Amino acid sequence: MKKYNILLAILILYIIINMVIYPQIYINQTLNGISAWAFNVLPSILPFIFFTKILTMTGMVENVSRLFMKPCKKLFNTPAISAYVFLTSAISGYPVGAKMTSDLYCQGKITKNDAFKMTSFCSTSGPMFIIGAVGIGMLKNALYGYIIFIAHILGAIINGICYKKLKIKDDNKKNSQEGNQQNGDLSSMVLDSALSVISVGVIIAIFFVVITSLSPIFNLFPLPISSVLEGLIEITRGCIDISSSITSVWSIVACSFIISFGGISTILQSLTMLNKLNMPIWLFVLQKFTHAIIASIISIIFIALI
Repeated sequence: MKKYNILLAILILYIIINMVIYPQIYINQTLNGISAWAFNVLPSILPFIFFTKILTMTGMVENVSRLFMKPCKKLFNTPAISAYVFLTSAISGYPVGAKMTSDLYCQGKITKNDAFKMTSFCSTSGPMFIIGAVGIGMLKNALYGYIIFIAHILGAIINGICYKKLKIKDDNKKNSQEGNQQNGDLSSMVLDSALSVISVGVIIAIFFVVITSLSPIFNLFPLPISSVLEGLIEITRGCIDISSSITSVWSIVACSFIISFGGISTILQSLTMLNKLNMPIWLFVLQKFTHAIIASIISIIFIALI
């Protein structure tokens, strides 16, 4: 642990020194990160986080979710309400699934063990980003976007099946805060939603700075590899670079991998939402890595069929 702390301290000092030497570059990159959050992330996740929180508290979701009780139990060994979280996450994208999972646990509707299993398939990107931004906008091919999205969603389902037998030491008791959470008023829901999306914006801006600092190191590698490395840190930046460095159908596989993994930036966004679960970082990273591997394999199969 001390070695990791030393490495982290060296990295931070390196970034700070760069910021002092090239202040204008880092100010611009921070503004670029804030702009990316304000114009792309904020409009898509804020309404979902707010309205899904209200919908969950009404109790209607649980009634509708009973229709999915048998499929969820058989496929994922999770409560029926996990189907609602999965569908919402698949529509809205990161990090809404993680936020909803955390909210359900805090409301006493699921156990911590349920939540840990749900994160394996309820942490997904959405069609607006994959098909619209990546497929049509970056790769200039809508078909590529659909292939990546289908591989991503199928990968999440298979990933959830792989973790269905996950068992943590924590018991199967539901959170005792249920009563307090269900009586939340409108102002508390607004504040909670605002804090959630602001934390996402801070992380995105910080990682734009991190990527700028590490770019000299990435440039030592061939362009396709450096693009993937950037994507492992921040998926939007990585997908942009992949679209210009990998012009063949293999760009589908590269984008499938980094979108399903999520990048360190997105992983930290999700872990921020899951902080009340005290979820081990290694477990969530492992779930995202296996999702990325599965989605990549599925995308290769699609490529073979093209």
